[in-house]
Formats: sequence, C-alpha cells, structure tokens
Amino acid sequence: MVVISGIVALHGVDGLFMCTVMAGILLMIMGIAGLGTAVKFIPRPVVIGFTNGIAILIASTQVKDFFGLQLAKVPGVFWLRLEALAGSFHTLSYTATALAAGTVLVMILCRAISHRIPGAIVAFLLGTAAVVLFKLPVETIGSRFGGIAGLPHFVIPRFRGDLVHGLLGPALTVAMLGAIESLMSAVVSDRMSNDHHNPNLELIGQGVANIISPMFGGLPATGAIARTATNIRAGAQSPVAGMIHALTLLCILLFAAPLVSHVPLAVLAGILMVVAYNMGEWREIAQLLKLTKTDISVWLVTFALTVFADLTVAVEAGMILAALLFIGRVASTTTVSQVTDEYVEDGRMHILQDKDIPYYATIFRIHGPFLFGATDKISAVTRNLHSLPPVVILRLRNMTALDATGLFAIEEVARELQGTNRTLILCGAREQPATLIHQEEFKELVGAENICDNVQTAIRRAEAVREQLEAAAIGLKS
Repeated sequence: MVVISGIVALHGVDGLFMCTVMAGILLMIMGIAGLGTAVKFIPRPVVIGFTNGIAILIASTQVKDFFGLQLAKVPGVFWLRLEALAGSFHTLSYTATALAAGTVLVMILCRAISHRIPGAIVAFLLGTAAVVLFKLPVETIGSRFGGIAGLPHFVIPRFRGDLVHGLLGPALTVAMLGAIESLMSAVVSDRMSNDHHNPNLELIGQGVANIISPMFGGLPATGAIARTATNIRAGAQSPVAGMIHALTLLCILLFAAPLVSHVPLAVLAGILMVVAYNMGEWREIAQLLKLTKTDISVWLVTFALTVFADLTVAVEAGMILAALLFIGRVASTTTVSQVTDEYVEDGRMHILQDKDIPYYATIFRIHGPFLFGATDKISAVTRNLHSLPPVVILRLRNMTALDATGLFAIEEVARELQGTNRTLILCGAREQPATLIHQEEFKELVGAENICDNVQTAIRRAEAVREQLEAAAIGLKS
C-alpha cells in the first residue's frame, strides 16, 4: 500500500500497471532461478524491524478515517503525515470515532470467544448496518469513491518505454516485498499446519498473478500473513480454502457491489488498526531487546528506516548491516589457545565416544555458527518427529556462535517437541551462545533444568525425565 501510493504519485496509474507486470516477471525469474530459498538469509531482526515499521505506517494512514478528521489529503511522508493529522485533530468526529472504536471492540470480543469467529466480518456487517439504519453522518465508500463498478474489463496495460528506466527500482521493490511477504506467510502457515511449501513455486505463482492482475485493473498481489493465519485458524486444510476465499470475493463483486457503497470508512479503519497491531509482532521486541547489541542495532536501523525513509532502503540497510555483523560474528569464533591439562580434563565430560546413549533419548549436534541463513538445517531434528524417543538432546559443544534467528529456530524446535510430549535438553553451549540461551524467556520455554553444562549431565537429566514419565504413566493406570 505504501509503495503503491508512491509509484502512482510519481508515474501515474499506467506506471503502476507497468511496474506490476515488471515485478511479476522478476518474481518468475527468481522462482525459476531457485532464489525462493534465499528468504532464509534474511535475519530475524531485519524481518521484525521491517514488519514493525510497516504496521506503524499502515496504522498512521488510518488515523484520519478512524477519527473522522477533516483533512483533504494525507501526506505520504510519515512525519509530515503526523504533523497534518495533529493539526486537524480538532475536526474529530465523535460518531466516526465511536464507530471505529466499536469495530475494534467487536473484533477483540470475537477473538476472545473463539478464533473461528471472523471478527472482522462481524464488525464489518454490524458497523455498516448501524450506518444504514440510523443514517449516521460518516464517510462511506460510496460518498468518497463512488462505490464499486462491478466486474473490471480486460485491458492490456499500455507500454511506455520512457517509464522503464524509472520503474526498475520500484519494480524491484515490489518484487522483493512480494517475495518476502509471501514466503514469510508460507513459513508461518507451515508452522501452524505442520506442512511444507515449495518457495520457488510460490514465487512463480506470485509472478504469474502480478503479470495478469494489471490486465483487469488490479494492484500488485502478494500472500498475506494476517489472512493466511486467519484461514488456518478457521480450519483450512488445503489450497481449496484460498480458492473459496477468491470465489467469495467474486460473488460479492457480482451480487453485492451496490451494497458495498454503504460501508463506512471508519469501520474499515478500525479493522485495519487491528490488522496492523496483529501483524506488528510487538511481543518480539521485548525479546530482541534482551539479545546482543548487534541484533538490537539491526532491528532498530531497519525499523527507523522503514518508518522515516523508504522501505527499499530499510531492507537494503538492514541486510548490509546484518552481513557486516555476520562477518564479525564468524571472525570472532576463531580462537587460538594452548592445550592444557585442565582443557583436556574438561573435554572428557563433553565427548561422546565413551558414553552410552540410552534407548529413551537421541542426540543431535550443531557444528559451526548457527546464524541466519543456516537455521533451516535444524529441521533435521523434527523431520521424523513421531519416530523420535521421549527425550531429544541438542549438543551445542561445537556451535561457535548464535544469533536471534538461530535462537528463534531452537525455540520453534522446543515448541514442536513439547507439542508431542517430548523433552528438549540442551548441553555444552560455549560462552556466546550460553549468554543467549540463559535468558529468562528461553529458560521458561525449555526449562532451566534442561539446559546442561555437558553431555554427561544431559544424559543423567534424560534419565530423570524418563523416570518422571514412567511415574506419571503408573499414576494414570492406578
């Protein structure tokens, strides 16, 4: 939304259609070239900073309609937007504000009752009915935009050679944002549904959609985290759910287009405020602030540039900074030290050669830096989840470095194992990784007793876990 408005302002609607087709071609090339897997090289602090910033931008564009402010045009630049909104706040409409606040309240209540209740639809219908029945003096889609005209006509966008050079940058931005958003949505849906997507096919599909979309007057298309997650929570089991979603929109367009003109903008603003909050990943900020200064700096730079500068600049700067910090982290893992008697003695508790691995446990090891770009390798732990024994030991003796993305990946493994009543035990972490895994939130998730100094202690802990499980089983039988 933010990128599209800037393209239209500079190049007009024809420029937007050309840009969308160009972005679609780029997405297809990325998918065919196998670049879909490259999403794993985006560090978590960059993703969170970018998502936080987008949420702030979306929320700020809805303030005008949320409070019914009398403002002719909302500036595109963030700080100018805030200045204009503050200057016109005295024109606040109590009716629009009450309607928007009621929308937010209805959505919160629906979510509290059940995730299967589509709060946005309930609020949407109630708000629209209230405006029509009581003739409330608020702006609607019809009063501002003239409603929805029905099915669009098939028109091939006019190609303008003079715009190609100027649209290369915006097209790359649209393609990158579409790729990141879509693949992030797919990763989230995988985690929620225990499925696995093909990232390259996802990009090819997005590319085809963006090439065809402008031929019907459409905007750039991308997967959406909010709708994907909502769909799965509502019980979606296959791509058919997405098809039903599309057919529902088509039916609304064919049979309910005149009714849509009555929809109040205050209700839409309330819905988008909730969407912005839900997509913002605000809980991740508190966890990030407890990580290293380098992770915090990457998040802060990406967030600040997303809000105050440009989305493309934000991602580029975040990636460059993350790459530099990655080089620094890897370099810091190289050490030169003398082998002493104490070093040899300490190593005895960490080696596996003289230890028996019990039948009720299995051991996985991470070797080398576990940083963004490498975290997908931990899927080896949960690939055959239901064939694993009750206890999984993750040996970190040879893991030389850990970052926020790596820590998050270990947390996800811990949650998956806990979901199948299995226990994850970590052991042997060196100084830098140990600093991160000894944070309170991580210890609460894994259990402080399941973070051991060495593999010998971890095996003893596994035995204690087995005894607890057997005692619980006996208790259930009796």
